[in-house]
Amino acid sequence: MIIGVPKEIKTNENRVALTPAGSLELTKRNHKVYVEKNAGVGSGFSDEEYEEAGAVILDTAKEVFDIAEMIMKVKEPIAQEYDLIKEDQLVFTYFHFASYKPLTEAMIANKSVCLAYETVTAADGSLPLLVPMSEVAGRMATQEGAKYLEKTMGGRGVLLGGVPGVPPGKVLVLGGGVVGTQAAKMAAGLGADVTILDISLSRLRYLEDVMPENVRTIYSNEYNIKRLIKNHDLIIGAVLIPGAKAPNLITRDMLRDMRSGTVLVDVAVDQGGCIETCKPTTHEDPIFVIDNVVHYCVANMPGAVPYTSTIALTNATLPYAIQLADKGWKKACKENEELTPGLNVINGKVVHKGVSDAFGHEYHDVQQFLA
Repeated sequence: MIIGVPKEIKTNENRVALTPAGSLELTKRNHKVYVEKNAGVGSGFSDEEYEEAGAVILDTAKEVFDIAEMIMKVKEPIAQEYDLIKEDQLVFTYFHFASYKPLTEAMIANKSVCLAYETVTAADGSLPLLVPMSEVAGRMATQEGAKYLEKTMGGRGVLLGGVPGVPPGKVLVLGGGVVGTQAAKMAAGLGADVTILDISLSRLRYLEDVMPENVRTIYSNEYNIKRLIKNHDLIIGAVLIPGAKAPNLITRDMLRDMRSGTVLVDVAVDQGGCIETCKPTTHEDPIFVIDNVVHYCVANMPGAVPYTSTIALTNATLPYAIQLADKGWKKACKENEELTPGLNVINGKVVHKGVSDAFGHEYHDVQQFLA
């Protein structure tokens, strides 16, 4: 198969979809890998490293899209890439369709095959291609939240770990999944007073067992959220419904109950956000303030640590990419049921229920395309 790796062009996105090590694994299986010039530079990988791994460097994104049967990306295609994608071309990347209608309409129109990292699903219900970036984003949520709690950054002027004689800062984590767990770990490691909310009692029992003593678990409901936001310094939104828009757990009205300088970090912003007032921001301009509450809503948080993120992402995606390249997407999805839920749009038809529900498109059973 011919695999294309274009340079990411979303604002401040420094990751790349494939490392030189990943390129080598594909080329030694007799696949062709074409990488856009300087695609890996932001992650610390030179064109020469890709060439040594058997890849071919092309000057422009158009050349990469024109030649490739499968495109591997990190972030969803943006407007200037829509017309580069061809009918029947497999695009393997994070899409988060349910949060952005123009992207969905564009991929329907170009009749490509869209296989989304974030909805590839293991037998146990876990999301193996979302996990590594969720781990990065969860840890960064605490790191960034701690920074913006500084008074010079607009926050309350609270040190999360406190000092002897001064209580630590209070961190509220909405959701006990991968993002929430990693955020809580980081906050606990800094010495903060941490509370995790989740609707799964089994998950709360697990977290109660594995987390340190400065982390407590509470069942998530509207009453508890309204009560807890009043006295927490950093609130991290870590709620995900795979392939669908995240629910708003904190509404506009609730901001009035928060203390001035409270910091909100919504990791779910690229899936619509679980905080009503959040809207996507960039690393260049990461925050905004509403009712004296600081909002940090960067949609590609792992892009700030691209060396770590790119290696972590390739570690997870490469086994699936090899299957897709070796067998073609239809056979690979037939033989590996983990890949099938990743199919979101095929040849102009929506085959993921979360996407069809988000925008009212007709839902088509994915199995009819695999027959």
